Amino acid sequence: MTAATAAIGARPDPSSPVLLARPLDLERATSAVADLLDALGLDRRTDGLADTPARVARMFGELLTPEPFEATTFPNDAGYDELVLVSDIPFTSLCEHHLLPFRGTAHVGYLPGERIVGLSKLARLVESFARRPQVQERMTAQIADWLRDHLEPRGVGVVLEAEHLCMSIRGVRADGARTVTSTLYGLLRDRPAARQEFLELARPSRGRS
Repeated sequence: MTAATAAIGARPDPSSPVLLARPLDLERATSAVADLLDALGLDRRTDGLADTPARVARMFGELLTPEPFEATTFPNDAGYDELVLVSDIPFTSLCEHHLLPFRGTAHVGYLPGERIVGLSKLARLVESFARRPQVQERMTAQIADWLRDHLEPRGVGVVLEAEHLCMSIRGVRADGARTVTSTLYGLLRDRPAARQEFLELARPSRGRS
């Protein structure tokens, strides 16, 4: 079993950001992709498609395998009580309805309580929740819920903006359309001035001057 397989197949603590039902089986996935290509009437004997089943299986394995991490927190010894925001965190996830990618940026902020978190861990948290079949609304709430439950800050705010290929290359074919979702907790939801500050700093990149 490879390191990636071990990571995706582990049964972590329920508080872990990623829970997967069983280990990745690349051989079975490769066979399934081959069956799909056959069912679609494609000739796998051509040079271009001969290795496609294995490549597709590895691709999905990569997209569904998060890097393990621990959310390092530190005492807020300085008593910092202003907004902490990491913006424009890039992510790619898979629409669970069509298994097509949606990709964009995340803006993650919080008002510290007794502890603060390493800034790089906010980006790792986004990546962990992205590496699974997802819907954007749920992913936004999951990131915010994890910070609320594990960091116990005075407020949490998460905004995701993304383009969904399932909408831009099929169906309505709304190329370039972006979806924006948000989840706010604590003072960033209930205190108007704090809410306005967060949303102003985290507003979608195309709306910034």
